[in-house]
Amino acid sequence: MILVASLALLLTGSARAQDIPADYKGVLTTLGKTGDFKDGVLKVNLPRGDLKVTIAGRPAPTPFGFGGWVALTKGTEGHEVLMGDLVLTDDQVSPVTSALVDNGFDVTAVHNHFFREQPRIFFMHVHGMGTAADLATRLKPVLAIIDKAAASAPAATATTGASAAPAMDTAALAKIVGHAGEQNGAVYKITIGRPDIDLREHGAAINARMGLNTWAAFTGTDADAMVAGDVAMLEGEVTRVVKALRANGLDVVAMHHHMIGTKPMVIFLHYYGTGSATALATGVRAALDTLGK
Repeated sequence: MILVASLALLLTGSARAQDIPADYKGVLTTLGKTGDFKDGVLKVNLPRGDLKVTIAGRPAPTPFGFGGWVALTKGTEGHEVLMGDLVLTDDQVSPVTSALVDNGFDVTAVHNHFFREQPRIFFMHVHGMGTAADLATRLKPVLAIIDKAAASAPAATATTGASAAPAMDTAALAKIVGHAGEQNGAVYKITIGRPDIDLREHGAAINARMGLNTWAAFTGTDADAMVAGDVAMLEGEVTRVVKALRANGLDVVAMHHHMIGTKPMVIFLHYYGTGSATALATGVRAALDTLGK
């Protein structure tokens, strides 16, 4: 009885620790989206399941790299800091840019993640500050542009990967990379933070859930897989990472910042490759091993 009661109290405490604060619940209500609250961050995922993307003619599931997001966390100056990454087709870039700046947000990066993808996909990083309610009100017309396009698009069930069974030895991939991941349909994604980098923006801690992370997404089979990912690097790590990726046959498809006005400067590198799943994981691990040196 004592053990059961203690366990119940522990589980109740854990649930409370993950409860979404009232002001963040208001954000979700205003946006009409769902989200979760962990590590002091409200994360709202914005997957582009309406897109049928192919890379060099090969279907790429939505979780492989076409999931946008916005995140909020509290700063130390009495306001919220918002960061996000929006997934856009090329014809959506300009109207979304205008909607963001007209509503008081900063556009901090626009870039690709892939070569030879159809349709062309761009990723737009955003930044904003204010109260939670104010940020949600200002963001709503921005997301409405994306939602309208998604609503008018034919269903992309063939490439979302939502119901596909895992076709890779993911335990072996996790062992090679050195970190466990999560399965989302046909995609196995490993996300790794950079707790060694103390990055703050107007007093807000920019952690993995706010965008300071390295990730690798695998899909396909053990013998014939694709990998796509992003490496968060300090300036002195860039060349070592590039060398490691290229030595393992992975393409470097973009290098850029995601944030402006932050110190230290963090550079993000996007990569892509095809081959056996273990060979791809070995290439990712080689790049990871150069970080923090």
